[in-house]
Amino acid sequence: MAHAAAPSPTRPGRAGATARPRLAGVDAARGIALLGMIAAHALLVTDDSGAPNGTYLVVGGRAAALFAVLAGVAIAFMTGRRRAATAPDRRAAAAVLGVRAAALLLVGLVLGWTDSDVAAVILPFYALLFLIAIPLVRLPSRWLAGTALAVALVVPVLSQAVRPLLPEPSGENPSFGMLVSDPGGLLTELLLTGVYPALPWTAYLAAGIAIGRLPMDRSRTATRLLGGGAALAAGATAVSALLLGPLGGLARIAAVTPVGDRDAPGILDHVIISPSGTTPTTTWWWLTAAAPHSSTPLDLLATIGSSAAVLGAMLLVCRSAAVTRLLTPLAGAGAMTLTLYTASIVFMNTIDDFDPVPGFALQVVVALIAGLVWRAAGWRGPLEAVLSGGARGARERARG
Repeated sequence: MAHAAAPSPTRPGRAGATARPRLAGVDAARGIALLGMIAAHALLVTDDSGAPNGTYLVVGGRAAALFAVLAGVAIAFMTGRRRAATAPDRRAAAAVLGVRAAALLLVGLVLGWTDSDVAAVILPFYALLFLIAIPLVRLPSRWLAGTALAVALVVPVLSQAVRPLLPEPSGENPSFGMLVSDPGGLLTELLLTGVYPALPWTAYLAAGIAIGRLPMDRSRTATRLLGGGAALAAGATAVSALLLGPLGGLARIAAVTPVGDRDAPGILDHVIISPSGTTPTTTWWWLTAAAPHSSTPLDLLATIGSSAAVLGAMLLVCRSAAVTRLLTPLAGAGAMTLTLYTASIVFMNTIDDFDPVPGFALQVVVALIAGLVWRAAGWRGPLEAVLSGGARGARERARG
């Protein structure tokens, strides 16, 4: 959930250069991610039997992954859409990313007092991703793509091997209390065992930075993102279906699953709905799933693909001035996702007494109206303005 102005891709600049006009397609994609996250938190995701419903099958895992990939895109914009190759560029990038990481961690830990049973707070996990980005921005784009692939394939396997040796996640939102009482456990949760584990999610970040360096004002780039992303998502999902079905993965998982979970609502539904950031470690066959929030290799690849496809689609449709005007509220909301996401978490985890659909509809309407008003006025979101000001000052001091 990064928040940098999306500069015009025709003029790459220095790392951390002054923001240029935003790309409406990127903001619209970020707006879709915001509404998807709100839907995943506010709406029911299972039916009466406990099986995943359509809402979960559409937004589960994909909305959060889209946010993470777009965070990488925004980091590419922050660093001038090229690798931070010189010492001043590296210092500036480290300063900007470090300040943003600290701010996201602060806001995320403040939100930790809210009710984790309703909505899990993603910001502390994002803070670690911004720190991980400091060495990533030094890499050429091809190396970034290779890093994304290597992380997606290797880190989930290593995680599956080491997680049985680690403490169970707390099930609570990261908070200042956890930071004081169990800093090691908090770090482990943020890196490997939590809902949005930063180490496997580095695949999203590296892919997003590589995508952000592309000439995103060209229809050819948007078309390739749409087509290539859709193909990757479909291919990873198909491979998972093959491994789980004809090759026996579901039967292997069922053999080590308690009868209650296996029989109701069914083993396939259990595989889809049970992961919460990671998979159980009862069998290696869990790694063949592409279930939402499972952080398996096929899940990471599928959601990188779906994220690229959404971004490509938004870049394509926003090439039309008429469509861009129509999507102004969505793009405006996408330009202030930190503020709106924070407000959504506070609302849902504290005072939300609405039924799921009215509560979701209320948040969507408020987000779109806020996006329209802020866009028309040319304002930054309140939290975005504070964050950008601090990052700008850090960049100037690093270069000074």
